Amino acid sequence: MGCVKCGAELSSIDTALHRKLINRGSTEFMCVKCLSKYFNVAELRLLEKAEEFKKSGCTLFTDKK
Repeated sequence: MGCVKCGAELSSIDTALHRKLINRGSTEFMCVKCLSKYFNVAELRLLEKAEEFKKSGCTLFTDKK
């Protein structure tokens, strides 16, 4: 599965951020780079937010093993 905008391979952070920020029920996803362009924010800021969501207990960001 790849990013719907650029085709890049997706990580679990990419899919979790997309679900958190766009639509929890999404089945297609954007990578962090494309999300940063979509929201006009730095990629680093999105990664910081992902860490905040994870620390706050958001289950979208739990490590799945």
